[in-house]
Amino acid sequence: MKQVSSDLTGIALTVQSIKNGEVVIFPTDTVYGIGCNPYDENAVDRVYRLKKRNRIKPLPILGYSKYDLESIVKFDDITNRITDKFWPGQLTIVLPLIDDKLKKLSGGLTTLAVRVPNNKCTLSLLKECKLIIGTSANISGEKPFTDPKNIENGVPDCDVLLNDGEIQSSGTSTIIEIKNGGIRILRSGSISEKDLVDTL
Repeated sequence: MKQVSSDLTGIALTVQSIKNGEVVIFPTDTVYGIGCNPYDENAVDRVYRLKKRNRIKPLPILGYSKYDLESIVKFDDITNRITDKFWPGQLTIVLPLIDDKLKKLSGGLTTLAVRVPNNKCTLSLLKECKLIIGTSANISGEKPFTDPKNIENGVPDCDVLLNDGEIQSSGTSTIIEIKNGGIRILRSGSISEKDLVDTL
């Protein structure tokens, strides 16, 4: 695994690796993530294999902006209000999938989890790639990484590690789904249910 710094050169190399169909590890605002071009089926398969993740579990997508994510999932009025307040940030939303090319990521479901992260390094990647798979860089069921020193032994077979030092994370992202005009919490995280409900 090639390790690069989170400077302009390292980010450019990581972007090129993603465009070349490789699998990379990168910092986010919560933990280190593992990802690739979501439209590259071989790279997607590698992410599943490297994480030892069950194929029925969907892979989330990180986007540079809501505008970029609107090309793959459907937003409604409630979701627009929530994302206007909490993106970029530690909120993942499960939305109806409208891009048939990404059905392989959804585990056979008609929805997909998406997020705009609040991390300068990740956003620099996304500014060039627009969309990347962004799931935690650990074996499924094991603890996510915030310190890059531990990653090489944990997930050794990736192509590039974009090292931005230790992440001072305030916790994992909250995962929600909008059901019948209300908010359903799928995983509790940094953003509380009260904060979300107050937006409605």
